[in-house]
Amino acid sequence: MVFSSITFIFYFLPVVLMLYVMVPKKMRNLILFMVSLFFYAWGEPKYILIMLFSTMVDYTNGIVIDRALQRNQQTRGKLFLALSMVINIGLLGVFKYGNFLIHNMNTIFDLSLHALDVALPIGISFYTFQTMSYTIDVYRRKVPVQKNIIAFGTYVTLFPQLIAGPIVTYSSIAKQMVDRKVTIETFSDGVRRFIIGLAKKVLLANNIGYLFDTIPNSHLQELSVATAWLGMIAYTFQIYFDFSGYSDMAIGLGKMFGFHFNENFNYPYVSRSITEFWTRWHISLSSWFREYVYIPLGGNRKGFRIQMRNMVIVWMLTGIWHGASWNFIIWGIYYAILLIIEKRWLLGVLRRLPKVCSHLYTMLFVILGWAIFAFDDWRVLSQYLQGMFGMHHHGIVDHDFIYYMASYNKLIAVLCMASTSYPRRVVQQLFFHTRSSICCVLVEPIGLGMMFILSIANIVNASYNPFLYFRF
Repeated sequence: MVFSSITFIFYFLPVVLMLYVMVPKKMRNLILFMVSLFFYAWGEPKYILIMLFSTMVDYTNGIVIDRALQRNQQTRGKLFLALSMVINIGLLGVFKYGNFLIHNMNTIFDLSLHALDVALPIGISFYTFQTMSYTIDVYRRKVPVQKNIIAFGTYVTLFPQLIAGPIVTYSSIAKQMVDRKVTIETFSDGVRRFIIGLAKKVLLANNIGYLFDTIPNSHLQELSVATAWLGMIAYTFQIYFDFSGYSDMAIGLGKMFGFHFNENFNYPYVSRSITEFWTRWHISLSSWFREYVYIPLGGNRKGFRIQMRNMVIVWMLTGIWHGASWNFIIWGIYYAILLIIEKRWLLGVLRRLPKVCSHLYTMLFVILGWAIFAFDDWRVLSQYLQGMFGMHHHGIVDHDFIYYMASYNKLIAVLCMASTSYPRRVVQQLFFHTRSSICCVLVEPIGLGMMFILSIANIVNASYNPFLYFRF
């Protein structure tokens, strides 16, 4: 079940909200736990057992680790922390990377190992990272152990962020698991955030996605430079509005139930360096790797060589986290190299450059990075990159580019504007810094209502409604 579906919006969500309001507060975690299991089982009922297994493993390990530390049994605590890591990484290894490893072993060593008959369980990359963060934080004495299995199960399976994040660490919502309030203000803010996310996904991401799907499916060796770049610019917008739209919907849904998730995006395409970009893009994942991998490895405290090693490790793991394919690994290394170069030499230069120059530099390398990310077929990636740099000798601009621009120029203009904080600043100026009650009372609800109606109309009429990050 996806958020941008009629089933979710008009059937699942209203029923869940009514149940949540009707039951006593002490029963609300149980309601959320049960409906979250139903939500997950709607798409993949057999893999619900994998998620419940991960939940039970880390619930049990958390209790054992806490008792061991209370008795000063550090070795026992470390042993069960390691057990948690091995089991969760093992689940990822089997279901996400097993066939990738088998394929590469067969290729390298000329073996004939059979592929595993398993599919990738939706959301496994997110919920395993959440449960691992819990056991690590219990071991670090950063959070109290959760002894209520329903409360812990609710944390792991909570449907607003279960499928595609944001990655919610237990420390960030530990208090909310036992005491949270839903006010009219937070609920209405949640509805507003959900509608904005829905519009970003359905009206913007889906529509620009048609353009990206069209260009790479044409004759790659006949792409002009402008058409090839236009295709990657389309993907650049699609993945941002798709993923940030989902995160907005998740954050909005969380608020409807009294949860406050951390932001996952902060206008990454206004960045003036790759370093800044990664403080604004998929913030929950970057924060997870910084907290649980980069800093424990030594961070930037032990000299540049160690820091460089740590950055390479973190970014290779970041690439691997996104998928079992070499293009993701290369994508991670690509960003590791860029970040190392910036940290060593370029950041000072970029700060002194005019804003437009540093911004163009950043977007150039971000768009090239998305090309590596988008194509897991090396032949297709190679041909597409050749097209971007004019190696097919089909000119700078062709008739296809003119046709696509005539068809999509208005949408691209909207996407450019919506990628910045300018619309939000305008809204704040109009609605919150004016004395006109009409703006606050009428204009915003009417605007949100129109966005919602247009989104629903698009959902009803369109068959194209993928969430790109579901495959990770």
